[in-house]
Order: sequence, then C-alpha cells, then structure tokens
Amino acid sequence: MLLAVIALLALTRAELVARMKAPVLTMTEGLVKVYADCPEDMRRDYQMPVARFAADVCETLYRGAGERPRRFADPGIVIHIGSVRTNLTEVTARVETNAERVVTRIYAKSPEYVDQERLRLEITKAFGRAVLGRELSDRDAVEALVAADPKVRVRERRRELEEWLRGEGGHDDEEALALMRKVLEPGVASERDVLVFASRLQLYPETLDRPFVGGRTSLSFREAIDAAGKDPRVRLVAYLKSNELAVFGGGRGEDLARAAEAYTLFLRELVRGKMPKSDLSVMLDRAEGLLRGVAPGSGGKPLALPTTVKGDEDEVRE
Repeated sequence: MLLAVIALLALTRAELVARMKAPVLTMTEGLVKVYADCPEDMRRDYQMPVARFAADVCETLYRGAGERPRRFADPGIVIHIGSVRTNLTEVTARVETNAERVVTRIYAKSPEYVDQERLRLEITKAFGRAVLGRELSDRDAVEALVAADPKVRVRERRRELEEWLRGEGGHDDEEALALMRKVLEPGVASERDVLVFASRLQLYPETLDRPFVGGRTSLSFREAIDAAGKDPRVRLVAYLKSNELAVFGGGRGEDLARAAEAYTLFLRELVRGKMPKSDLSVMLDRAEGLLRGVAPGSGGKPLALPTTVKGDEDEVRE
C-alpha cells in the first residue's frame, strides 16, 4: 500500500486527472468491472483485452454451470490493471466481504506480462464466490474450467501427459498410457502427438529375453528391412505394429494420418516378403518424409525424432 501511495504521489497533476477520468469497463451483466490504474497508452492497449478475457471466462463458466448470466447491480469481480512495464507476471487477489455480498479484487500489475493461467484461475475462483456462493480451491477452479471449456480440457490433459512423461505429478501409468493413445483434439496434431507417433516406429521381440537375430532387443524400421529375411519373428511383430500405428496416427489431422498410412503400407509389404529391399527403402523414405512434414516448425528439415518415450518399453514387456 505504501509503495502505491508513493507511486501515486510521483504522478503529475495531468496524469492524476487522466487516470481519474479513465473509463471503467463493465462486463457480463455487471458482474465484472475492470479499472486501468495505468497511463493512457497502457489503458488503450490492455484494458479492453483484459475485460474481454474476464468476460469470456465468466460466460464459459455460466454455460458450464447451466445458468444464464444474471444482472449485478454491483460487481462481484473487480480487476485492476497496473502500470508496471517490466516482466512481472504476478497476479494477486483480495476478497472483501460484508453483510450483502462478496467482492474479489484481482490485481494484474504488469498487463503485458501477466500470467494468464493464474489470472484465469483467480477469475474462476471469484466467479465461484460471486455466482455459485462457493469457495473454490485452485484444483476446484481447474476442474470447473475443464468441465466448462473443451479448449481448457485439452490443455489440461496435455499438461498432465507432459508431467507424466517427465516423471512428475504422480499420475497412474495405465491412465497416462491411455491418455497418450487418446485423441485429445480431433483433427489437430500437436508436436507431442507427432513425437509420440514417432516413438512407436520401433520393432521389439515378443519378450526381451528372446532378442532378434544378432542379439538385437529392438529394430528401427530401416534395420528391419534387412533383418526380416533372417528372422521370421521380425515379420510377425511388423504385422502387429501395422495394426497399432492407426491408434497413434488417426484422428489427429490429415497430415499425420497420411504418414501413418504410409508407414502401415510399408510394414504390410515387409510382412508379405515379396518386395525387393530397394523398393521397401523407397516406401520408408516416403513415410519418413510425410512424418517430417507434419511436425510444427520443421521447415522441411528432418526432425530429431526420438525412438522411444516413457511407457514404450513397458508396453513391450507386458
């Protein structure tokens, strides 16, 4: 509070008058008010985007709760946009209560760098107090957003998957493996989707105590072209793999689906054992080129695609 007073005293009279005259934006039937405690240029750039952001969150939560927005004579959510221009991401909230209502004041001190996820959570918790009459924890707020907004649901599931792949979060392996197979966003292949698909492009023996010819416990598809003629088990696992790739390549956009189909055709020809090795190599070259074209930001250059991700070898052992 003292720093705020000092900062206020440092303003010129003209600046003080400008801030006092600054309009207050009211959104969502009076539920949200947004104040711009900042210079005019910052107010012009950030007040309306922040107000629209808050309104979108509240309208989504209303839909998720199955309620229509109701009129508020006084706001339940008050957002203050600060004047800090450095990369301060902090979002703070203060709850004020009286006999009639609960008001949550949310402070975004540096609107350009504000932590949007934290801001979204604080708005959701404020909505819980003002509209639902409930105090929400961070976890409750996330669940409310996930239930109300498909985009948030996708983002949250991807975050959970990333945590599991990094060995964090304490997620159940079976649930995480099922999540890895699931189409989280139909028609869209994220970079993680492409990397997970690429991680399946290996052949493993049925059990690791019986390696392939030459003592190999895994084979790339390129290595399998030569090994298939020496070890019949290679063709067997290639057949099983050809049925698996559609699970990881389907439903995530046409580009990844085309790559998955090209790999599947290659594997089926490998299983048949009739095609010359040179022609198999050409088929594999085409599949690899299609996969590189799917990855975001590849620019036509080969990606450094991993051969395994967490869970790959565990599934083989099963």
